[in-house]
Amino acid sequence: MCSAPADRRDKPGELAAIVDALATAIVVLDAREQIRRMNPAAETLLGISNERATGKTFGELLPGNQEFELELRRVSNDGVASVRRELELVVGQDESRIVDCRTSPMGDGLLVELLDAEPRLAINREIALLAQQSVSRNITRQLAHEIRNPLGGLRGAAQLLQRQLASPEQQDYTRVIIEEADRLNSLADSMLGPDQPLSRKAVNIHQLTNRVCELLKGEASPTIEVTEDYDPSLPEPGLDANLVTQALLNIGRNAIQALGAGGKLMVRTRAETNYMLRGKRRALVARIDFEDDGPGVAEEIRDTLFYPLITARRGGTGLGLAVAQELIQRHDGLVQLRSAGAPTIFSVYLPVA
Repeated sequence: MCSAPADRRDKPGELAAIVDALATAIVVLDAREQIRRMNPAAETLLGISNERATGKTFGELLPGNQEFELELRRVSNDGVASVRRELELVVGQDESRIVDCRTSPMGDGLLVELLDAEPRLAINREIALLAQQSVSRNITRQLAHEIRNPLGGLRGAAQLLQRQLASPEQQDYTRVIIEEADRLNSLADSMLGPDQPLSRKAVNIHQLTNRVCELLKGEASPTIEVTEDYDPSLPEPGLDANLVTQALLNIGRNAIQALGAGGKLMVRTRAETNYMLRGKRRALVARIDFEDDGPGVAEEIRDTLFYPLITARRGGTGLGLAVAQELIQRHDGLVQLRSAGAPTIFSVYLPVA
């Protein structure tokens, strides 16, 4: 029998190098379910070095993963590979990862493959958010047109009536009608959104955030602290400064209103490199966070938060976040709720390169 040429044989060192280069986390277990080896991707995902992990079980290293340990035991006993999608894996105190897990028998032990599912889930959430926004935009504009149509006649009739009334008290009533008609018309304009083309130019994002913070400090209660934490390395993207300022102001006001009588709001900027945004891989993305320590976002509105007219605040219009999303999306960006509470974080993503 002819043997393979020496240069085509699999060498242990080459195989180990290939495993170490994989983006998939690989963990090899022995017959006692103790870790024999982890590749660098597994070290990064689990936050544990190969040296520390060797000779220990998952239960010893990462307690609180009973479901995962039962899956390992089942595959070990049955000898049949299994695949689990979106398994929550506790990797530290108050920290977990959502992973796709494939467990296969290998000799007298197991081969465990772990893939971070968060990037895929983030893309799915983004696709759903964009679909929501498209539907809500159409509904909102139709509703706004229906509101505006009778307003002109209502306001005109109130003005004519006001001229014919001699009593100042009666004129006060018509004045209220006119003011409320104007308020509704302004609301309808907000729902329709801006139709003018973007006026893009290179903008220092921190000039915009500084302006927004100044306005928020003026509007907020004295017991609300507004602070900034900026990344000075951010380059200047091409933006319509007025529209982006309005979007940021809407998000900031939403946070201030949620804080109520007191609390803290942090406006933070960071750079994201090689970031997937709206289905495109971007070399550089500017991220603007609005982080507050308020009560958080009510669970019942989290999935529809960016729909118009959705609000948990008494007297709110539910348009601030919907309009902000519309304005940022016109810049090929996105607004996301990154954390619903403790703290609450809204993040604005704007492509730079």
